[in-house]
Amino acid sequence: MNELQQMDELFDRLFPLFRSITGEGVRQTLDILGEYLPLTVEAVPSGTEVFDWTIPKEWVIREAWIKDSQGREIINITDSNLHVLNYSEPIDRIVSLSELKEHLFTIPHLPDAVPYVISYYKERWGFCMTHNQLTALEEDQYHVYIDSEKIDGVLNYAEAILPGKSDKEILITSYICHPSMANNELSGPIVAAFLYNRLKSWEQREFTYRFVFHPETIGSITYLAKHGQHLRDHLHSGMVLTCLGGKDMPLSYKMARNDKAPLNELVQFLVQHEKREITIRPFSPLNGSDERQYCSPGFNLPMGQFSRMIYGQYAGYHNSLDTKEAMTIEALLQSVDELEEMLLLQELNGYYHNLKPFGEPKLSNYDLYPDINSPLNRRGSTNTLMDNRQHLNQVLMTLNYSDGEHTLVNIAAKMHYPLRDYQVSIDKLKEVGLLDGPFRNQEGVTRR
Repeated sequence: MNELQQMDELFDRLFPLFRSITGEGVRQTLDILGEYLPLTVEAVPSGTEVFDWTIPKEWVIREAWIKDSQGREIINITDSNLHVLNYSEPIDRIVSLSELKEHLFTIPHLPDAVPYVISYYKERWGFCMTHNQLTALEEDQYHVYIDSEKIDGVLNYAEAILPGKSDKEILITSYICHPSMANNELSGPIVAAFLYNRLKSWEQREFTYRFVFHPETIGSITYLAKHGQHLRDHLHSGMVLTCLGGKDMPLSYKMARNDKAPLNELVQFLVQHEKREITIRPFSPLNGSDERQYCSPGFNLPMGQFSRMIYGQYAGYHNSLDTKEAMTIEALLQSVDELEEMLLLQELNGYYHNLKPFGEPKLSNYDLYPDINSPLNRRGSTNTLMDNRQHLNQVLMTLNYSDGEHTLVNIAAKMHYPLRDYQVSIDKLKEVGLLDGPFRNQEGVTRR
């Protein structure tokens, strides 16, 4: 199978699983993802304190349905995992229609959608249905049944690490807690899994790549409680992946809270100087995903977020309209392609060190300068890297600004060439001993 077919197959295996922030659905999800990348699964017991939070009891759900007085079934979680309030208390009672309505959740403006509703930290029972189903209910006595319990269990998360030449790390993370939603749940983990295998195939990696899968919010807080200091010491940049489906929609980047985050610089360059079709959103703690935890002021990690069909901005957000057909597997493959390029450019970016900074090196000694100066050498298109003038311009600009004060993005912004074109010029300069790098901070250059 090609990548598109493999992604489609993975989606179909993951979609039916009943996920929450804890429980068997999370473990099953990690088991399946573990077939695509080598995950190490961790378990944190219920009751464990993680900063201001406590790992909750594990939720076990076995059965949930509503029947009328004639025994006719109204809804059942076998039809949709969304039909039960996530983390619902158990119930086995006969109730009136008026009492039942107090425990029903619908979306009136989307009458055919079943909403996704959670109550992780307050005890209540409830069901979710379409608004059309609600309005069709007649005065009657209804049997409500939820077979669930909360037990002392664990919260699970998992990670996989791809080593690179440097101990500086790139963190790529997504969440695994939403049931029966495509864009808002499975797009992130699927893209991350296939991105891992793209990066694994690279001949060499400058960075070490850390892939992490956990439940949203409580999972990232738990991960930070254990690994936060390591990330503070080693993290170069990172990305939260969520809502990456959406056919014909551009990639969207939510800035890291830390203005100096390398991805902030890179994405802004691509939009401003290369005119890439990437939407940039400012950082905000008011909505979003786990970047709110990674960018909390105590950590302020350089973590941005990539999306495409953005949460809260499409009809299927947090309801049963969030389907594979609305998301498209093709959009996930496009996201993998674009994020891989983003990471390749991030590998290229950094501070470089001119090894012969006193005057211009005699470039003809290194086969980097024409051995005759004529009008023909000074003309020509600058649209392709094969043009000698572009290559020479990149060489001269890179050498002059490889001083520990300018990243490659800073240098490239002074010219009108795509950032990826600098790879050939940099490789040649390093090959002939005129350039060293990239370094990930200014000290790596200035201390030499």
